[in-house]
Amino acid sequence: MFIRLACCRLLRHRKLIYISIFISFLLSFVYVVVLPHAVKLLQKPPKIQEVYQYVIPEDSPTVPTNARCTFYDCFNIYRCGHKFNGDFKVYVYPMARHVDQDLIPIGGKMSKEYHNILSAIVESQYYTKNPEEACVFVSSIDTLNQNRFRVKETSQALALLPHWNDGQNHLIFNMIPGTAPDYKTVVELSIGKAMVAGVGFDSWTYRSSFDISIAIYSSLAISLNNNYTYKYRTTFITTVQTNLHNDFITSLKSIEKQKSMIRVIEPCSHSGQNKTLVCHKNITYNYADIFTDSVFCLILPGPRLMDTVLIDALAAGCIPIVAINHVVLPFFEVIDWKRAIIMWSETELNTLLDVVSGIPLNRRKDMSAQGRWLYQTYLSSLQIITMTTLKILSQRLHPHSSEFYENWNLRPNPVSARNPLFLPYMSDSSGFTAIILSYDRIDSLFTLINMISKAPSLQKIIVVWNNQLKSPPHFSEWPKIDVSLKVVQTTANKLSNRFFPYKEIETEAILSLDDDILMLTLDEIEFGFQVWKEFPDHIVGFPSRTHVWNNKTNTWKYESEWKNEISMVLTGAAFYHKYWNQAYTYIMPNNIKQWVDDNMNCEDIAMNFLVSNTTNKAPIKVTPKKKFKCPQCKNTEMLSADQGHMATRTSCVNMFAAIYGRMPLKTVEYRVDPVLYRDIFPKKLKKYNNVGEL
Repeated sequence: MFIRLACCRLLRHRKLIYISIFISFLLSFVYVVVLPHAVKLLQKPPKIQEVYQYVIPEDSPTVPTNARCTFYDCFNIYRCGHKFNGDFKVYVYPMARHVDQDLIPIGGKMSKEYHNILSAIVESQYYTKNPEEACVFVSSIDTLNQNRFRVKETSQALALLPHWNDGQNHLIFNMIPGTAPDYKTVVELSIGKAMVAGVGFDSWTYRSSFDISIAIYSSLAISLNNNYTYKYRTTFITTVQTNLHNDFITSLKSIEKQKSMIRVIEPCSHSGQNKTLVCHKNITYNYADIFTDSVFCLILPGPRLMDTVLIDALAAGCIPIVAINHVVLPFFEVIDWKRAIIMWSETELNTLLDVVSGIPLNRRKDMSAQGRWLYQTYLSSLQIITMTTLKILSQRLHPHSSEFYENWNLRPNPVSARNPLFLPYMSDSSGFTAIILSYDRIDSLFTLINMISKAPSLQKIIVVWNNQLKSPPHFSEWPKIDVSLKVVQTTANKLSNRFFPYKEIETEAILSLDDDILMLTLDEIEFGFQVWKEFPDHIVGFPSRTHVWNNKTNTWKYESEWKNEISMVLTGAAFYHKYWNQAYTYIMPNNIKQWVDDNMNCEDIAMNFLVSNTTNKAPIKVTPKKKFKCPQCKNTEMLSADQGHMATRTSCVNMFAAIYGRMPLKTVEYRVDPVLYRDIFPKKLKKYNNVGEL
């Protein structure tokens, strides 16, 4: 009985606890969620920001467009600051309503497209609310479509903007320039010194390095891109415009009669105003389908020099053939269009088919994939188009921090990864560590240490002692120098020891040296380091080599002859980032490292393969010096003295290429020399005087 009573009390007590917890939770929910929401409902709705109305006087002056503007005489770069990271600020004028003296608006309501452009700017890192710190100004007057505004009154409204200053540092967006029947290739506003980010420029209306050629937005392209599937394409070449001049239609139909590989589409007589249907020889097609079932899309001059067909073709994977003379392609100053399209003369259509049919299948696939990647990366939305425009403008303002060609044009490749360093485009490294590989040449080693210790940017010297049969000299015998000197004794005589990521390496930059490199001067070393700071993901050095293809044996050949072309810089005297020691030791294919250690050769070739395969970039040779034979060394002391040395290195090149599955080395004709180094000037005017020849 007592036990039963105790159990009942315990159950009653638990129920009270559960009820208390539930009530606490309910009160918390009301306080945190319901109450604030109720307060908001009871409050008066906020007032919508008032849009000011400006009346444009009929006699308000305008500033004629300066057709000769360049970035150097019409743009005030001093408004843009000197930030190293390339940022600049853009001010967007407040929303306003502009009317003439009869209170009639000078244009239609702001389009959704222009609103998206302004929103992209406001939401970006470039935007500022303060016009005093702005570098570039963008008007809230919608100038995208010339058919939607009155040219004279809009020009007057722009000239009345408070920071207009004859249009200097202003950016005008326009995607549909001109009106019927002339269809000018640039918007016909009077904008003084303002830049135009426009569509459809030709080489006469485009102000080089001042205006920015952009892409027109296409809603059809979005659908084509989203619904893209790889499939066999039944048509080789098709025209994609229904408003071509009769002369083009006649010429193309004549070609079509002779060769059936081309399809000339025309408007359907039965479709009326339905623009989604096109016809070819009484066969009706959906307009979107002509892009997806054609290998090449032929684009010819229409009423407007450039419309959406280029963007639609790229999105659909149809390779554009642009046969429009003098057209300025979108973002051409950073995009290498020849990777994705074919440029052709509109007067030589009769030879087009013969040339295009000779393009190999793998090249066609690559061009199609490149075109789709360019569309997705730079052209697929108004936000992306706007940000690409501002990025190009940023590169003009800050060329030292501009993107490399590879960053703009190389799509992600599963075989070759992108640069993993995530470094700034210029390293702020304050110095370098010299790593000297040595075995038994004491005199040469000490001479090198004494010389290099005087380099202004040297922070530390690490000697990798690779001789297990003989101990390094006693510490009292080493040169007395002003920088830290560390000797690392290895456990095995391996060439890869020079690339081990030793914990003693504290700088980003490494200068890798053989102990017989006595011919370099301090000026050459210091200049090489300064070049590396500008290109920290490259190997930057002195002795260069190249590789060539042997047509007889169908193999690669290692070439040490003095040539203008280089594809390797030997690590016996080269700067590189310390990351590559980590990559060489732990990431590079192990069979390459094992072969190098077993055969005592090709470690420098292996490092060049590693860097080029990862970055898709060539090494950089500095200064003209080409002779690197040790003047104090016996010929028998050098590994390169072996008669089979060159044959072995040729074998290395072929073996490494086979392991990587491709040839990653990049051949360039490029060398960096100090400014004025060969000119006859007083020494005090030159920073690097002691730069030798050969």
